[in-house]
Amino acid sequence: MYDVIIIGGGPAGSYVAYGLASLGYKVLVFEEHDWIGEPVKCTGIIGAECVDRFPFFEGTVLRDARSARLFSPSGREIRVWRDCIQAYIVDRAAFDQSLAQKAQQGGARYLLGSRVRDIEALDDCVRIVTETLDTYEAKTAVIASGFGSNLPQKMGLGRVGDVVGGAQTEVSIGSQSEIEVYFDQRVAPGFFAWFVPVSTNRALVGLFSRKKPGEYLTSLLASPFHQGKIASPEGKIVYRGIPLRPLPKTYRERVIVVGDAAGQVKPTTGGGIYYSLLCAEVAAETLNQALSTGDFSESLFSGYEKVWREMIGRELKVGYLTRRLYGTLSNRQIDYLFRIVESRGIHEALLQSAELSFEWHSDAILMGLKYLGPWRQLFGWKGKT
Repeated sequence: MYDVIIIGGGPAGSYVAYGLASLGYKVLVFEEHDWIGEPVKCTGIIGAECVDRFPFFEGTVLRDARSARLFSPSGREIRVWRDCIQAYIVDRAAFDQSLAQKAQQGGARYLLGSRVRDIEALDDCVRIVTETLDTYEAKTAVIASGFGSNLPQKMGLGRVGDVVGGAQTEVSIGSQSEIEVYFDQRVAPGFFAWFVPVSTNRALVGLFSRKKPGEYLTSLLASPFHQGKIASPEGKIVYRGIPLRPLPKTYRERVIVVGDAAGQVKPTTGGGIYYSLLCAEVAAETLNQALSTGDFSESLFSGYEKVWREMIGRELKVGYLTRRLYGTLSNRQIDYLFRIVESRGIHEALLQSAELSFEWHSDAILMGLKYLGPWRQLFGWKGKT
């Protein structure tokens, strides 16, 4: 009998394992892949706030970022820049491995190459069954198995209401050093594409799309826009599903869901590392309370969801509505927005505002809509911001 079983060895699962194992609890982590951090499907961009908040990134940072270049469909460019570091690009595999190592040093046990096929909450324990039909039991369990897992649904917690597909590849580059973001409905319908240098000669290029992201990425790599930037575009394309909305419910008696499996991801950018760590911290605190009191009731576990929704719920809601709004725009309207933002200096006003944050977007979004003022009517945007 373990104290806690954690399904998934990504950032969310390993952070919970680290927190509880450090307190002396008997923790078992199941990871379906043979290696922690593989396969790498994440760009690995995190805000400076995340690095300051969680001391787990030493030795995993590839470079920092203070600026980015944003491109409209017609090629109009807006460069955003601040004189202090806004974000870091980390080696995602190295970070996952480092965090798992810290959890193991604290006493957590990891079973790699072990896929969980079933989970059941009983009166006195949680029982899980692996693909090899091995059975394990614990007082409580955490589902941190990433996007696409059917385990939350098996627990009666529903499923994520909206998703998008991502495609990304690593390419060889010349001297380009700035992050670039492309807003073009022909390139990434309803979403955006990115070019993220991770070293002097390598970059990650990717995009989000509801349909055929791989085909859109192949077209982007072959486009004239990238001529001279990409020396070798023949990298392997990796795919990833991104939840755009959270689970309807992320807890029940003895069970908590955290991270991508819970839909704790920014709908604006698809980034989930910081939010996963924040929510995993709340999950670990809730589980410590349950284990120390012997109370594994749904009532106690409901406190986990209450806290994380108070923390990031507004961000998820505003971000999702913004994402839906952007998806209705034509390329002509996107170009027009770029012209308005540039001519009225809206981007400069936002850059000078304390509301602009790499990790927290809702205040900047609402402020940007206020700056647009009557221009919103040209796009049929009505009502209060």
